[in-house]
Amino acid sequence: MAALEQFIHGGPEGEHALPVLVRAALAHVQFETIHPFLDGNGRLGRLLIVLMLIEAGVLGQPLLYLSLFFKQHRSRYYELLDGVRQNGDWETWIDFFLEGVESTASGAVAKAQRLLELFRVDEARLMGLGRSGVSVQLCYRTLRRRPLTSINQLRELSGLSAPTASKQGNRNPGGPRHRPGNHWRASKSAVRL
Repeated sequence: MAALEQFIHGGPEGEHALPVLVRAALAHVQFETIHPFLDGNGRLGRLLIVLMLIEAGVLGQPLLYLSLFFKQHRSRYYELLDGVRQNGDWETWIDFFLEGVESTASGAVAKAQRLLELFRVDEARLMGLGRSGVSVQLCYRTLRRRPLTSINQLRELSGLSAPTASKQGNRNPGGPRHRPGNHWRASKSAVRL
């Protein structure tokens, strides 16, 4: 485990000979091979990838969710992990890992573009609301930043009064919906993305 930690952190000055994505691929397979805990090794191994990318400045936030890719290709994932362990087939593992990064990142970009288009359409619909438009826009922008929220949180984040936040929340395009327990959620179309 100490050797893995040293590999992750690099040399005395934090320098690395390999690109960060290759290092993350190698660290992940090595962590999964060491399997240091009784439970949670898979989650921690996937989290290690994200943390390495954040530390290297590749990600600003933990937005690369490789778990779904690994789950969708579960048998190939385990086959390649075993290939590294039994035959030292690092290259095939790295190719698979990088394919997962590319697929996941491309999917995230496409989803973000669809979400931005949905926001653009909703903003255009808000422009014709008249006097109450300002309150609705504040409420809407708050729900964009925090799609699941309580009325109190909506009030605090938007600066609106509780009655106004409650009233205007119902008027948002795409329909934020009231939920039991005084919680709101974003429109179904935004949640589906």
